[in-house]
Amino acid sequence: MMILIGKTNINFIAKRHIFFAVSGLALAVGIVSVAVKGANLGLDFTGGTLLQVKFDKPITISEVRRAVKAAGIEAGIQTFIGRNAFALKVKGRQENVNEIADKLLQSLKSNIQGNTFSEERRDYVGPVVGRDLSKKALFAIILSLFGIIIYVAFRFSNPVWGAAGVIALLHDVFVTFGAMSITNREVDLVVVAALLTIAGYSINDTIVIFDRMRENIRKFPKMLLGELINVSVNETLSRTLITNMSVLGIVLILFIFGGDVINNFAFAMLVGSIAGTYSTIAISTPLVYQWERRRK
Repeated sequence: MMILIGKTNINFIAKRHIFFAVSGLALAVGIVSVAVKGANLGLDFTGGTLLQVKFDKPITISEVRRAVKAAGIEAGIQTFIGRNAFALKVKGRQENVNEIADKLLQSLKSNIQGNTFSEERRDYVGPVVGRDLSKKALFAIILSLFGIIIYVAFRFSNPVWGAAGVIALLHDVFVTFGAMSITNREVDLVVVAALLTIAGYSINDTIVIFDRMRENIRKFPKMLLGELINVSVNETLSRTLITNMSVLGIVLILFIFGGDVINNFAFAMLVGSIAGTYSTIAISTPLVYQWERRRK
């Protein structure tokens, strides 16, 4: 097996309060951002009209924004860098999709001279569909978390371990969602898929450490819990870093070179992967130690 780092003897449990403080700060920043700015929900959840156009010549987003404003329609504008393409998103409007799209096209044609464009995409999501998708997305996340608790509790015969693992992956999901709010990135069904992927990815690493803890409990039944956790995390540290760096490398390539269509997905996966690596080592196992210490 490939070894990234040699044998380590890091006292992770002794640093647990620092880890908890860092996580608390990251979560607090995200919560404040969501409370103040809110989440930039996509058309999948809000309903509305999407019109995507591509210009023949380079054009600034300011020119496009002025043309859209002249139509008397408030629209969010997404830029596709390097393609001279823009997605115009009119959220919450219940008018006919063709009426709104035609108004935008006419305004672009009238206010932008000497630069022809073509329509690439026209979509509409109704408000009823948007609400239904929101409920289903939330239900999918809750159901997946509930299933993970049951699985970990059953596998390790300890609901505390299951709860600690779920708290760690909730940490990853909330940190990622907060990062989306801070950067004002759009949250749509693709991002929800990224959040569910992050949850599964995070708990997988945590289970590896829990499994090593279970083995060491059998080998060293008299070893103190704090020492046993440190030994287990240090023994699996190389594996954790190799696995997570491989994932981070792929996600980083997607983020840089994947294009605008999957950029938000790649960003969510990038932040979630970093948070998942951190929480696997610094949140889940220290939570088990903290709980058992208080119980005893």
